[in-house]
Amino acid sequence: MGDLAAYFGLFVAAFAAATILPAQSEAVLVGLLLTGNYPTALLVAVASAGNVLGSAANWLLGIGIERFKERPWFPVTKERLAQAQHWYQRYGKWSLLGSWLPIIGDPLTVIAGVLKEPFWMFLILVTIAKVSRYLVLTAITLSWM
Repeated sequence: MGDLAAYFGLFVAAFAAATILPAQSEAVLVGLLLTGNYPTALLVAVASAGNVLGSAANWLLGIGIERFKERPWFPVTKERLAQAQHWYQRYGKWSLLGSWLPIIGDPLTVIAGVLKEPFWMFLILVTIAKVSRYLVLTAITLSWM
């Protein structure tokens, strides 16, 4: 696999993993780390950039999603949306530090958009969470090599 293809694949996997699409970026990152053919810092940077941008896409989705909540195809009931909004309001912007978590992390980034969390604050907190996750994963992987 060429260098550019490897980085592009990692970026796409990380972007998709941060959205509502079912994807796994950790396996791609670990696989590339284990080859030893790529600079570790660049792999972490590419994975982090893709994941943060995927979360930003969720935030943008959240900004405009409420106008569709009355439609029959809307994937979330009004009650569940209200519950998620209440949870986010209860824990506030700091809950975005959990945006790396499976299952709840991606919806958190959408709800942040719904509730109009300022993008600059969103970006700071999500970047801290996503980069930290990849750094921990990288440290664990490299300690086993």
